Amino acid sequence: MDTEWQEALLTDLYDISSGLSKPAKDFGSGHPFLAFKDVFNNFFIPEVLTQLVQSNEREQEKCSVSRGDVFLTRTSETMNELGMSSVALKDYPRATFNGFTKRLRPKACNKLVPEFVGYYLRSQRFRREMLAFSTMSTRASLNNQMIGHLRIKFPSIGEQKAIGNALKRLDDKIELNRQMNATLETMAQALFKSWFVDFDPVIDNALAAGNPIPEPLQVRADRRAALGDKRRPLPEAIRQQLPSTFIFTEEMGWVPDSWHISNVGSEVDTTGGGTPSTKEAIYWEGGTNGFCTPKDMSQLSSIVLLDTERHLTKAGVKKISSGILPAGTVLMSSRAPIGYLAISNIPVSVNQGIIAMLPSLDYSSLYLLFWAHFNMDRIRDRANGSTFMEISKTNFRPIPFLVPGGALLDHYNKQASVIYSRILLLSEQVEQLEKLRDALLPKLLSGQIRIPEAEKHLAEAS
Repeated sequence: MDTEWQEALLTDLYDISSGLSKPAKDFGSGHPFLAFKDVFNNFFIPEVLTQLVQSNEREQEKCSVSRGDVFLTRTSETMNELGMSSVALKDYPRATFNGFTKRLRPKACNKLVPEFVGYYLRSQRFRREMLAFSTMSTRASLNNQMIGHLRIKFPSIGEQKAIGNALKRLDDKIELNRQMNATLETMAQALFKSWFVDFDPVIDNALAAGNPIPEPLQVRADRRAALGDKRRPLPEAIRQQLPSTFIFTEEMGWVPDSWHISNVGSEVDTTGGGTPSTKEAIYWEGGTNGFCTPKDMSQLSSIVLLDTERHLTKAGVKKISSGILPAGTVLMSSRAPIGYLAISNIPVSVNQGIIAMLPSLDYSSLYLLFWAHFNMDRIRDRANGSTFMEISKTNFRPIPFLVPGGALLDHYNKQASVIYSRILLLSEQVEQLEKLRDALLPKLLSGQIRIPEAEKHLAEAS
């Protein structure tokens, strides 16, 4: 540790306050509200608070959110998730914060830089110290007395700013990549919806031919007609292979004529998984084979799975009937809850809470992922269970599956392949940047390396 660094109790630098508790009926409209998940999931408070609450001026004054405020989760299911911090980097007019968090507001004597504090409080050093003072009853909890034992170490203001800015540059690049990925995913999803849910190319053909449009599709047809020359037609060779009329089916209502209805089990290779005994070290210790659970999927920031929390040995893989599934496999959580979706970029084994769909020449990974997304209501309707809802492979496989014309499928898969390659590249960059940030963070916060050395790593990453 640099000899110039100081140390102080958090309570010497901050005043502690509790948040706002309101009945459920007060949420959904009103003024900005800092939710528990906003604190738990972020080093820094999100730019925009999406949750709203009915709050009055007194509550807004008492539970305000301003630059430099530190928020700690005060309750959680497990010790390791307790006291997660998030720091405000700006003022949030009329906002209030959640009652399951504590606010630490800087005192007049506080000279800490918020960007530095945000990273320090998420460091392994601080997390270990915080957990040493936490308690566990029915739920883990953090009170003012415990917070009073916590300390923070800090260098000069100039060094704080340099450390905070260096790490923030990495996080800003990570966030930009995530936003770009979200845009690409939206593009691929919109294309799928247009062609295989709304049937826009077939509607266009019907309009051109003067054929009748079924009533349920009339609104969509009117919108297409209103676009006029702004419609982007498919290449002529593909357009000519598509129908220009619709047919009614019992399973799916109105669908393009000549497209036929099958079921997902007949069209797609589907499988499930299991979990080797966690008491047997031979299945886990030193394992290098990815083992995916719904928890892994719940933590993804994109549709791509690059790694898993736990790994199996070869002996562990042999205990799962589906073995190792190839990269490109589409994963869907089938319970607790139903509906997480991801594409694995690594060979992976899955547990019993996942249904896996293997892509083929006809159905690409993105096609299957968006098929599941737009058919999630049908999927959940077939779930059952007493403790929690679950859909079995037996109930999943009969779900109706519309088989489009091959030319349109090929065209979509080609476009989706380009988009997915870009999503994958950005996801890999995010992973690399996160590793760099996590490697630099403890070294910068302990004085082990200084900013000039850290800048070399940042330059290599940019």
